[in-house]
Amino acid sequence: MDYLGALRLFGRAVELGSFSKAAEAQGAKVSTVSRAVAALEADLGVALFHRSTRRLHLTEPGEQFYAQVQAILRNLDEARDSVAAMQARPQGLLRLNLPGAFGRRHVVPFIPDFLKLYPGLRLELSFTDVRMDLLASGADLAIRIGPLIDSTLIARKLAGHRRVVCASPSYLAGAPPLAAPRDLLRHNALIYTLQPTDRWFFRRGTEAGEPEEEVPIAGILRSDDSEALLDAALAGVGIALLPVWLVGEDIARGRLVRLLPDWFSMISTRPGGIYGIYPPHARISPKVRAFLDFIETRFGRPPYWDAGTG
Repeated sequence: MDYLGALRLFGRAVELGSFSKAAEAQGAKVSTVSRAVAALEADLGVALFHRSTRRLHLTEPGEQFYAQVQAILRNLDEARDSVAAMQARPQGLLRLNLPGAFGRRHVVPFIPDFLKLYPGLRLELSFTDVRMDLLASGADLAIRIGPLIDSTLIARKLAGHRRVVCASPSYLAGAPPLAAPRDLLRHNALIYTLQPTDRWFFRRGTEAGEPEEEVPIAGILRSDDSEALLDAALAGVGIALLPVWLVGEDIARGRLVRLLPDWFSMISTRPGGIYGIYPPHARISPKVRAFLDFIETRFGRPPYWDAGTG
C-alpha cells in the first residue's frame, strides 16, 4: 500500500464528505479511494467511517486518526516548501540592521560582492549599537553582538566574539607592570558605557565556566562608541577591553599590545557571540538565508579577524 497516498485520499474524503468527490478532486477512480480507505482500516484494525448515510461521517477512532493525519500532511507540505524555498532566487528588498563599527568594518566591504551574486536584491542598511525591536523596525534581519537575550526571534550564530585587554606601546612605557587582572586597579581604563557594570571579568585560559576574577575599573574616558575607545587606546590614553574584530589588525601590526594573554576577558559574565537574528516564520525567507550563508562564509571559521591575535 502507498501509505502516504492513502492518507491523502482519506483526508480528501473527510474534507469533501464522499469518496466520489475525493476521487474527482485527486484525479483518481472512486474504487481507488475506497480501496485506500479499506487498506487503512485493515492496517489500523478499526472502522474510520460510518457508512449508513449518503454523506460520510467519521467514527470516534476516525476523528482521532484524521487529526493526526492533518498534522502529518501539514508538516510534510511545510518541509517540502522549505526545501523548495532554498532553491528560490532571492529577490526584493532586504532590510538589515547592523552594529555601527562592526557593520562598517566587516559587513559593508562584502556588500558589493553580495549584490553581484544576487542581482534581484536591493539592500537597506541601518546602523545602531543599541538593541532595537526588530519587528517594530521592519527589518528582515539584524546582526547582534554579545549575549543572547530571551526572545521569540530566531538566532543563528555566525562567529565567536572575543575581547582582549590591550594598550599602546607608548602607554605601557610609562605605566605600572600588568601581570594579573588585579593590576588593572593601578591603570587608567577606557570604559565602554554600554557594558552592564564598571567591572571586567576574567577566566584563566578558557571561555567555559564561571569568572575566576572580577575587577572594578575606573578611568578618565568613557564612551558608548567602541571605535572612539580604540582611537584613545592607540593614542596612549589608557587600557581598553575591546573586541578582537575591532583591534585584531592593530595587534597584528604592533600598534597595540595584547595584555593578560593567559586570561579570557569579558565585560559580562554571560557567553556571547555574533548572531544573525530574524523574525520567526514557518520557514526562513530566501533573501535572509542567502545573506546569512554568504556572510558566514566570508567571516570564516575561525573568523578572519582572529588571525595574529593569539
